[in-house]
Amino acid sequence: MPQESTTPDLVERFRRNLEAANRGDFDAAMSFWGPDPVWDTSPAGMGKFEGLAAIRGFFDDWVSSYEEFEIEAEEIVDLGNGVTYAILVQRGRPAGSSGEVWVRSGAVGLWVNGLLARVTNYPDTDDARAAAERLAESRG
Repeated sequence: MPQESTTPDLVERFRRNLEAANRGDFDAAMSFWGPDPVWDTSPAGMGKFEGLAAIRGFFDDWVSSYEEFEIEAEEIVDLGNGVTYAILVQRGRPAGSSGEVWVRSGAVGLWVNGLLARVTNYPDTDDARAAAERLAESRG
């Protein structure tokens, strides 16, 4: 009988996290985060959120400003050594508006034991890819 891999499929875990967020199940989305995580949006000028409660609060505040919201991954890559890189597209219709907001960004994920320890979002996807590659190399 073949032995099953104990290494989590980080790309699949990332996709499942996005699926949970898209259906508004933030409890499920938060289950992909480790005990002391960091959500760093400072490259986009929006600050750094440390700990599960702070990250959950950021998600709740961000999504609650929209009547319709979805996030889609154009690309998710496992670079090895617990590092993922993704290009994400967020679309939403702000509350009280008929217009749509569209944001494309790069996300660098650091995973420890199959859970997110840190995510850094970059407005420039090339900057995100370069940072992810450096991080994966430094952890190798």
